[in-house]
Amino acid sequence: MLTCYRTRKRIGAYLDGALEGAKAESAARHLAACAVCQGEAEGLRKMRALLRQALRPTGRVEEPDWAAFWAGIVRGIEDAKHRAPVQARRLVWLRSRWALGGALVAALLASMLFWESSPFPPVLEAPVVVSSANSDYPGASLMVYHTPERDMTVVWVFGVDE
Repeated sequence: MLTCYRTRKRIGAYLDGALEGAKAESAARHLAACAVCQGEAEGLRKMRALLRQALRPTGRVEEPDWAAFWAGIVRGIEDAKHRAPVQARRLVWLRSRWALGGALVAALLASMLFWESSPFPPVLEAPVVVSSANSDYPGASLMVYHTPERDMTVVWVFGVDE
């Protein structure tokens, strides 16, 4: 099995006469004994004979015809020109979708910003009257806050420690 693997890798070189010494002798002995490797070698011989026969009339490979090559290049350029407007329309559509999405996001953010009834503290209708008072307790001070229209008074006492 391993000998078949090694020999099959070397069959081409053996048929070309490129193997030397022990490798050539080993390949020849194996090819004489193994029918599978003999079939592989026979296939390679037939392929080489067909290649020689195909190349025999002129002795060399014919030069390719380059006239069709340039026509193909020009045709490819023209096809690309016709495809460009379609791609440009797709790009415009994509840009308009992004613009519309951006406008919707901006509108959403603006509505969230102005959604609250008033972002600023409420302004009192009437001014607040601040007055101070004296107390009988030394070191204490009183501050009285009230509005003339409402019946609400706030008294703060400072400096009294209990």
